Amino acid sequence: PAATAVISLAFGRYILEPFFMQCEIPELAIKLITAVGITLVMVLNSTSVSWSARIQMFLTFCKLVAILIIVVPGVIQLIKGETQHFKNAFAGNDVSVMGLPLAFYSGMYAYSGWFYLNFVTEEVENPEKNIPLAICISMTIVTVGYVLTNVAYFTTISAGELLLSKAVAVTFAERLMGNFSLAVPVFVALSCFGSMNGGIFAVSRMFFVASREGHLPEILSMIHVRKHTPLPAVIVLHPLTMIMLFNGDLYSLLNFLSFARWLFIGLVVAGLIYLRYKRPDMPRPFKVPLFIPALFSFTCLFMVALSLYSDPVNTGIGFAITLTGIPAYYLFIVWDNKPKWFRKLLGK
Repeated sequence: PAATAVISLAFGRYILEPFFMQCEIPELAIKLITAVGITLVMVLNSTSVSWSARIQMFLTFCKLVAILIIVVPGVIQLIKGETQHFKNAFAGNDVSVMGLPLAFYSGMYAYSGWFYLNFVTEEVENPEKNIPLAICISMTIVTVGYVLTNVAYFTTISAGELLLSKAVAVTFAERLMGNFSLAVPVFVALSCFGSMNGGIFAVSRMFFVASREGHLPEILSMIHVRKHTPLPAVIVLHPLTMIMLFNGDLYSLLNFLSFARWLFIGLVVAGLIYLRYKRPDMPRPFKVPLFIPALFSFTCLFMVALSLYSDPVNTGIGFAITLTGIPAYYLFIVWDNKPKWFRKLLGK
């Protein structure tokens, strides 16, 4: 829910940008239009799986168009020799180890879509071949696209101006594109809407499977009898996302969600290393050299540990919520000899 709230806030800001070109956008307006966007995505994912997938393909196309609209003028600026903002780019910055986790969280968030595909493995044809292939191709496209986008920004905007801008793509477009600059926030908003749709499509499946495995209430594993959508899993996301949206800003939510996200990704990868030795005969459709997951897991857990020190409030809240899973797991999953009144309460 926090991840959905973060990308939704970006959607809300960019969709309102054309109406507030000369003044600051009220934060309440951003959150209200964001709430409308979230509700639309939830309704779409509750109504039709096929339409969710079709709209996702269209919005992915819009995302690539948005990147091209920024990259092409940036390349032209480079050809003209506009490289003054690249000189001494890292001079005068206060580099500290304690600032690393939050910097990594912001950077890694841009590339974090790769694991959503794993949540919909059951709906992918030939997943042993197609999932690794899709992740490798998409990560290459995302890396090239995002690096070129940032290079394009710095041909026109200084580092100080970039930090002060609330909507960097709009600032860039206003300086280079004239009247056509209005198209940029529209395409970026559509791009964010696509990320919202893809995230909810994937996360609702994770809730669905967790429920089917007995780790969440049974109702979340049910699907609509006619539409075949995981309706309860989608619906339960809505109020949770709204709570996150109206109780935090972009950066506090980013740090909050990133702590829990990278903690669990680090633990999952460590668990896979453990299983490589503990259960060597398990079927493994594809493998990677062991040092890659070992380095990745260590990096994740090291950043998580440092972030507890550098931003104790937001990461501490995430840690506290995470810890509530331990008694819940033992109470609802491990404890077999539950009294009758307790079983009746659970509906079993």
